Amino acid sequence: MTWPWHCYEFRTVRHLLSAGSSKLKELKGKSLRGAFAKLCGQGISFVLRLGFVAAIARLLEPADFGLVAMVTVVTSFFDLFATAGLSAATVQRADISDEYVSTLFWVNVAVGSTLGVLCVIIAPFLVAFYQEPRLLSVTAALAAGFLFNAAGVQHLALLQRSLRYGALAVIETVAQLASVATGLGMAFYGLGYWALVGAALVQPATTTLLMWLSTSWRPGKPGRLSDVRSMLRFGATITFNNLVVHLAYNFDKLMIGRYLGADALGIYGRGYQLINIPNTTLLSAVGGVAFSALSRLQGDPARCRAYFLKGYTLVNSLTLPTTMFCAIFADEIITVVLGHKWHAVAPIFRLLAPTILVFGIINPTGWFLQSTGLQGRSLKMAYAIAVLVCLAIIIGLPYGANGVALGVSAAMTVWVVPHIVWCAKGTLLSPFDLFAAIWRPLLASIAASGAGLEAAFYLGPSSTPLLRLLMGGMVMGAVYACLLLFVLGQRKFYADVLAALKPASPDRIADISANLGASR
Repeated sequence: MTWPWHCYEFRTVRHLLSAGSSKLKELKGKSLRGAFAKLCGQGISFVLRLGFVAAIARLLEPADFGLVAMVTVVTSFFDLFATAGLSAATVQRADISDEYVSTLFWVNVAVGSTLGVLCVIIAPFLVAFYQEPRLLSVTAALAAGFLFNAAGVQHLALLQRSLRYGALAVIETVAQLASVATGLGMAFYGLGYWALVGAALVQPATTTLLMWLSTSWRPGKPGRLSDVRSMLRFGATITFNNLVVHLAYNFDKLMIGRYLGADALGIYGRGYQLINIPNTTLLSAVGGVAFSALSRLQGDPARCRAYFLKGYTLVNSLTLPTTMFCAIFADEIITVVLGHKWHAVAPIFRLLAPTILVFGIINPTGWFLQSTGLQGRSLKMAYAIAVLVCLAIIIGLPYGANGVALGVSAAMTVWVVPHIVWCAKGTLLSPFDLFAAIWRPLLASIAASGAGLEAAFYLGPSSTPLLRLLMGGMVMGAVYACLLLFVLGQRKFYADVLAALKPASPDRIADISANLGASR
């Protein structure tokens, strides 16, 4: 009488394991498809941002950009508090109720409203600090953006939690199109720096509206704050982490604006923004998906580790060659994108390339730390980065904007190895794991950079910047792909990534459903 029961028990366990394995494979496929959709959206975003920067740079003066940058140094600091880290809390939590989300929504709205009021209050102090009266109206106008952002935080989190990155890609693209159209239209009609203000406000307003239309969830009556205390604590740690990093990475702009003036800040800001666009685009495309997927796997440390390392390898295989390409062809990129009057941006652009290279290596480690509940360690690492970068900026400031760029890059280069060692300490990761994920794309990128330089040298200085850019990019891309896939043996890895992008077939979905049904 016991034998049939044991057979049934074994069969049930087998179905459970099969169902669990199938669900994990589907999570991997859904995550990769989400990342691919996000990457496509970010690719479109990259083109739009680049086009917007190129077009509006020809319609406005450097002082217009510097004027708005004086305000955004402060408003972007306040914007860190608009989410209060609660979007990450909603995504990271294993189980969540409608009442929880409603409570967090009203907390976000309250925080956004408070930040908008604070922004208006601080406007006169900005005028006195920079001795620029036009900042009063600009700061007051940008205050509305806080409420726009806060009203969409939980809708964004719910879309991310369900890995609906295709919908998010469409929303972000439409919102950016609206922003670009508004900014260029206002600039064309001679509204100057107000074109940048208009573009900055239209994007969050459009994004929030479309997210509300894309989700069926609507906020209800809030519950007690004590019921979501752990989520608020998690969100506070994430927010403070972002705050510390933001202060460190914007201290350079604050000091340049204060001591070197609007023109110098306009030049430095254009260089920093332009060199950072590819890196930001790639990390933004993968980061949200990676955090959502890793949060779903936090109960399975070994699989979480394996998924992170695959994602880390993929990200670095994209960011490393892109940043090196930007450094090599800095003069050509600035000429083609911004025009000849912005030639002073090229040295800044090139000097900041090592900083962006390090960002691509260290920023993804935050996905692993925060998704696995190690946000406290991530905050401590942020403290160390802030101290190091601020000291480098102070040392470089007497040598102008170029000195600041060189100082920041030197500091970040020194930091990269301690960061990796600290991140891996006491986890299933080891420093060797992270270095092993980097060395192949790094080696291939260096070799491909040499080939790109050789191609540009072959064309000679008489060729047009656009031709050197296109030829160098094609040579670098071809050499990099050949080295990485064939010489360094990564062909199977990327073939598996491409295979996982394919959606599950109806037969496969039926098998998974059958396994789940049998396990019950």
